[in-house]
Amino acid sequence: MSGTIGPDSLVTLHYRIALPDGTELISTFDTTPATLRLGNGELAPTLERLLIGLAAGARGVFALEPGNAFGQRDPALMERRLRAELPQHEMIEETALIEFEAPDGSRHTGMVRELTAESALIDFNHPLAGKAIRFEVEIVGIL
Repeated sequence: MSGTIGPDSLVTLHYRIALPDGTELISTFDTTPATLRLGNGELAPTLERLLIGLAAGARGVFALEPGNAFGQRDPALMERRLRAELPQHEMIEETALIEFEAPDGSRHTGMVRELTAESALIDFNHPLAGKAIRFEVEIVGIL
């Protein structure tokens, strides 16, 4: 546990993501710290970049506008799908998260934004897209 965080470091840290008004969305500060390898997609790349250069014991608080956090909402990532095409189409309700398999085998999660008898409007944007956030970290160790 030495040095500073690099682009592929294995890092143990506490982190908190909150809205600018202080509404906490996720936090490890009251539980076990998270351990993750930068570059593996475990944390958004925009958040990973903020960790580069920090040393063990460092704390940081970052206020991020939507474009620097999880991006702006993209209307092209909203798709209307027939209910019969949806996995578990019988049990779907608004705000439900549904996982879809793409032709290449990758998996994507979308949120049901609107539901009718025939179709559902699925939002594939990140749930925090278009939102400013506050990202707080405490680096416990670098392996």
